[in-house]
Amino acid sequence: MADSIRIVIVGAPGYTGAELATLLAAHPHAEIVGLFGSERRATDGKPELMSELFPRLAGAVDLPVRAADAAAIIACEPDAVFLATPHEASEKLAPMLLAAGIVVLDLSAAFRLKNPALYPTHYGFEHGHAALLADAVYGLPELAADDIRTANLIACPGCYPTSVILPLRPLVVAGIIDPTRAVIVDSASGVSGAGRSAAVKSLFCEVSLQPYGVLTHRHQPEMAQETGARILFTPHLVALHRGILSTIHAELAPGYTLADARACLEKSYAQAPFVRLLPAGRWPSIASVAHTNCCDIALGTDETGTHLVISSAIDNLVKGAAGQAVQCLNLRFGFDETTSLGIARRTHAIAHEVMS
Repeated sequence: MADSIRIVIVGAPGYTGAELATLLAAHPHAEIVGLFGSERRATDGKPELMSELFPRLAGAVDLPVRAADAAAIIACEPDAVFLATPHEASEKLAPMLLAAGIVVLDLSAAFRLKNPALYPTHYGFEHGHAALLADAVYGLPELAADDIRTANLIACPGCYPTSVILPLRPLVVAGIIDPTRAVIVDSASGVSGAGRSAAVKSLFCEVSLQPYGVLTHRHQPEMAQETGARILFTPHLVALHRGILSTIHAELAPGYTLADARACLEKSYAQAPFVRLLPAGRWPSIASVAHTNCCDIALGTDETGTHLVISSAIDNLVKGAAGQAVQCLNLRFGFDETTSLGIARRTHAIAHEVMS
């Protein structure tokens, strides 16, 4: 384990980049040595400081934000680079950084899907690095910790998929979910999930509760790949700053009960500091996970005992993005998994006290 590691954040001016800077500024073993924006960021004159873009970081992260350039990033001599960048930008930068011996934690979807043929349909570009797709580790720490510890390219999961894969995959793997029936997922996300770019639908006076990307959302194949289930996914935009609440409908396989499903999740996440299985009758809320790296999960069945309803909540900017990436960094470099995310250790303990 290294005593200190050098960190670069690419995409620092975005919501996720700012969340990364906030978490890493408090990390006792991480030193932020470079911040970069897009390639188009103005390079003439004096670059803006991160603390000018986000005043809450004044005195903590006062580095300039420069235009992204592989050579400039490598010149910072980082041990690890976070790519909080558009998918195409990550696909271009990651191979060059890996070739320089740098650990890459990619928060885009550029390396999440194993099948390169899916990228033109769902992300609008031809993937030029199929070999890296095979090598990339899908960075969901609760389910892939051992692989993350030795990975050089970590594809950090998306926000919607995290809220679905954590509660669903153990049940699918255990055979508790009926494999012949589709799993229906309805999710609601705060506006920060759309990024920081100006758009009419994201304006304060324009945001409304509405579905979008119905049955065609780009995260659907990621969910299917990582759960092994057939997913019918409908996301919704809600007038909230941050957070995701997902409601999942599935049929139990013959012979299985709600008790079996609960026991499976309890066993799967008994040692997971950021997953909280709530007591029966208590359901997740976005407010309960805001600004934490936690995923709260609850489940129940209808009167027949065969239709399973699962609800999960995460903060899309933390467990759905920056916090999860820092959790992966901790595993990769041998630090305690909760380092700089320590509030979750306390809330995890409280949750167990409530349930006991």
